[in-house]
Amino acid sequence: MKKITHQQFLKWLKKEVKLSLGCTEPVAIAFAAAVAAKYLNAPVLKITGQISDNLYKNAMGVTIPGTHYSGVTLAAAIGAIGGNAEAGLEALKGITAEQITWAVTFNQNGNISLQPVNSTDFIFIDMTLHSVNEQCRVVIQGNHTNVTEVYINNIKQVHVSGHIAGCSEEVLPKFSLRDAFDFVSHVAADDIAFILESAEVNSALSDEGKRKHYGLNVSGALLLARKNGFMSRDLLSQMLINTTAASDARMGGAPLAAMSNYGSGNQGITVTMPVVTLAKHLDSDDETLARALALAHLVAISIHERYTRLSALCAVSTAAMGAAAGMSWLLTRDYLTVSYAINNMISDISGIICDGASNSCAMKVSTATTCAFKSVVMAQQHSVAGEYDGIVSCDVESSINNLCRLVLSPMRQTDKEIIDIMTHK
Repeated sequence: MKKITHQQFLKWLKKEVKLSLGCTEPVAIAFAAAVAAKYLNAPVLKITGQISDNLYKNAMGVTIPGTHYSGVTLAAAIGAIGGNAEAGLEALKGITAEQITWAVTFNQNGNISLQPVNSTDFIFIDMTLHSVNEQCRVVIQGNHTNVTEVYINNIKQVHVSGHIAGCSEEVLPKFSLRDAFDFVSHVAADDIAFILESAEVNSALSDEGKRKHYGLNVSGALLLARKNGFMSRDLLSQMLINTTAASDARMGGAPLAAMSNYGSGNQGITVTMPVVTLAKHLDSDDETLARALALAHLVAISIHERYTRLSALCAVSTAAMGAAAGMSWLLTRDYLTVSYAINNMISDISGIICDGASNSCAMKVSTATTCAFKSVVMAQQHSVAGEYDGIVSCDVESSINNLCRLVLSPMRQTDKEIIDIMTHK
């Protein structure tokens, strides 16, 4: 593995830890529509196109941010009518009630046809907006806001308003967990102070989820259970409530941004909130929290980079491995504890399926957070799953690669079956 530099680590963090309003899949659809609408000189009359089945799966049932609605075609309608093409994953920030009503009517009138397609790119949108005399086609590939092609009236545009069609992003080198640990141990505190924003943003989302009933209100159920004496008022219960409340709010349409990790707000929440909760419990200072969060985000990135952005594996499970690394840093500053915790998690929750983004994601967030906490506690006692325990190896890097091997090969068929079930219900 090529040695990664200090600046490349910072680029990884700034590239993959971003503000995102709402679930990134319907937002990506809305963003594509907003980009296309930008180049039409008259109101949109029709929207057509294709969307990769993985992205379609994740956009079907989740609440569109700022609304009480869900649906692939409605996300496109809202993006076309009220979306901000310059705002990326915050494309729906500031949409109005009037725009939502207009979009709902436009969608109900049958003006939108978007079909799932089995694409080699797990993130793929090919959408065309039509007005009276014009049309604009936008293609997004690779990640949620990566515009690779734009066609205006069937003429391919080489350069349009900040988007260079076909321009690839900088390819950053892969890195190991040990690389990330060493970086976090030695980087100047000022260089990673920006990562504290992930704590602020996701904590605000958590507070919103505790303030109001969103989605399945998983955090509300946990709070009531604690109030009624069915759960203890301890660190783990607080960690679960704080983390699931943010996920409840995000998946339930709260008009607040999440700080995402690797293209997912739920992943960013799962990486961040357990670490923030433990840091508060330990009364950690900002520098310590920043180092723990930087490690958590980087570990989640390192693991997810080894498989596809969307898959049959619920990615909050690997995001929680990042949280386990961050919590281990707060408690021990010991790399062996970090590696033990992640080995324990791979042994425990590998195989949670992703059956599309929805309100139930908060339940999976709760499960992954519990596993992370348990795995760290075990690792502190040098209790670790090893080479005789299923897919786990003695070396944590091999364990991660074994997990990702399952995602990249046999779980592809699992994904097809999940999508078939969801699209034929």
